[in-house]
Amino acid sequence: MNVLELSEQEIVRRNSLAELRRLGIEPYPAEEYVVTGHTKEIKANFSDEGEVRQVSIAGRIMSRRIMGKASFMDDFVGIEGFVFRTQMGEITVHARSIKLLSKSLRPLPIVKMKDGKAYDSFDDPELRYRQRYVDLIVNDGVKDIFLQRATVLRTLRRVLDEAGYTEVETPTLQSIAGGASARPFITHFNALDVDMYMRIATELYLKRLIVGGFEGVYEIGKNFRNEGMDRNHNPEFTCMELYVQYKDYNWMMSFTEQLLETICIAVNGKPETVIDGKTISFKAPYRRLPILDAIKEKTGYDLNGTRFSVSFAKAHSSNPPLSPIIRWRCHPSQRNIVQSRDLPSVSS
Repeated sequence: MNVLELSEQEIVRRNSLAELRRLGIEPYPAEEYVVTGHTKEIKANFSDEGEVRQVSIAGRIMSRRIMGKASFMDDFVGIEGFVFRTQMGEITVHARSIKLLSKSLRPLPIVKMKDGKAYDSFDDPELRYRQRYVDLIVNDGVKDIFLQRATVLRTLRRVLDEAGYTEVETPTLQSIAGGASARPFITHFNALDVDMYMRIATELYLKRLIVGGFEGVYEIGKNFRNEGMDRNHNPEFTCMELYVQYKDYNWMMSFTEQLLETICIAVNGKPETVIDGKTISFKAPYRRLPILDAIKEKTGYDLNGTRFSVSFAKAHSSNPPLSPIIRWRCHPSQRNIVQSRDLPSVSS
């Protein structure tokens, strides 16, 4: 990299890197560093009357205080020492040895707090999404989103596994773009000299497994749709599809209600959560009503008995009987019934 493209901080850090090597200190040791404790666990188990605990910890230095002044380093270090309480009452580690684990060459954004207000925040949406690793380091609460998502998926799997259903994996490269109505991503399979499609849904292969004799199968995996995108819609997204023999949409609605309530409790410790300042309850059961009644309730237009309702009924009267295969979305023949999470339970 051209030195003219580097900031003053980056130049200083590279000079420090060269000095470390001159002193015979390896700035990037390729070896294991044994860690015996973590911050939360050390604080939780500390006792002033207990035996002095020796620990080995590792992490990034976010700041250091020298003669009352703070300087920022960002390097990763390993520390060995014992746990004690300072005169100010803070539980800390008295370092007996420090080992450099990784030298940082680029400075982190420094978020300053004064009178409860943040200055120089790393809050530019473009930068936050493109440099998620920096977002995770400097912004509180971002890591919690990742952990909550992991809890959602873990709970989802647990509920489906306990119900006796089998998790499977189906092909991501498919010869036809089936299972949904969406524009696919197209690639070329050189060995067979044929075009292939990134899957837009897992439906078709999961149904074949039901035909093959599985009572219930599900897949949590990536789908790819070559369509529009924005902050909330990614062409590559995670989707769960579930198929169970001999069930109908009423069963699926009840199962979904219990599933969502269980997930909400696992994530939040209760069946309610706050979204955009409003409390949303996922407590089952949810209100259910026909779609035409829902239109009347929300818009004031009564479409029952109109040409629309008659044509709607005719359009679905020729559908085959209810399939023993049920999926997360309702079968087309059941679209005259919707499941609604009635929001009288929404409070400011």
